[in-house]
Amino acid sequence: MDAPPDKEDCRQFVRVAHLLGETGVHVPEIRAQDLDQGFLLLSDLGSATYLDVLDEGNAGDLYHDACESLIRIQRTSRQGVLPDYNRELLDREMRLFADWFLERQLGRKLGAAQRETLEKSFSALLENNLGQPRVFVHRDYHSRNLMVCEPRPGILDFQDAVYGPITYDLVSLLRDAYISWDEERVLDWAIRHWERARKERLPVRSDFADFYRDFEWMGAQRQLKVLGIFSRLYFRDGKDGYLKDQPRVMRYLRTTCQRYRELAGLARLIEEIEPMEKRVGYTF
Repeated sequence: MDAPPDKEDCRQFVRVAHLLGETGVHVPEIRAQDLDQGFLLLSDLGSATYLDVLDEGNAGDLYHDACESLIRIQRTSRQGVLPDYNRELLDREMRLFADWFLERQLGRKLGAAQRETLEKSFSALLENNLGQPRVFVHRDYHSRNLMVCEPRPGILDFQDAVYGPITYDLVSLLRDAYISWDEERVLDWAIRHWERARKERLPVRSDFADFYRDFEWMGAQRQLKVLGIFSRLYFRDGKDGYLKDQPRVMRYLRTTCQRYRELAGLARLIEEIEPMEKRVGYTF
């Protein structure tokens, strides 16, 4: 790893690598380091990501292993070790949706009523997110950061780990921005994970319906964030490869908002921008 100190401090990567390594999951081993110059020598987890190999036949086994590693991470959680995934950070992430996706990419300036709807929706999502039990959160636990190696999975890109809502990493995994599965299958995986978490005495909701609602509402927060981040990656950083995945993320968000009365306003707002979405598309 070459992380110039003026661009990125690799000390947090080292810190979280040691923390996760203690849980028993497979992360790169740090063989040597020069933190002042930003150099790390890491063990090699191979070149095949989950996204490279996932198909209908192997998905069950791959996701089972990913969920098992997630359980290992969560059951060692404790407060005061990682930064808090607090209101300010969760809110700032959602605002990327308005600033970059709506205004910059779609060219939409929200009216006063639309802005009020968005603010109410953000507030509702935040209250749910902040009310969830808290654990260690990888924050980008999905198919591009999970490696096919032995033992499986190898886990990468964990330097932004925080202490936050228990459903965050699961929804990152099962409602992945880069690959999607039918809802029946996702529901089955979510139930299996919830049952496994209960056996491990993790602080999940005692009723699966409540857990799944948390899962979906956490997903909505992340999907708003991801839509904005993908726009920013294009307009600020010149990376257009993420635009093709925005429609998948929007489908997740729309489906969740249509399902819950409290998010009906956000669902209507999304429908209002749909004609513009169809006209300009997600690519440039």
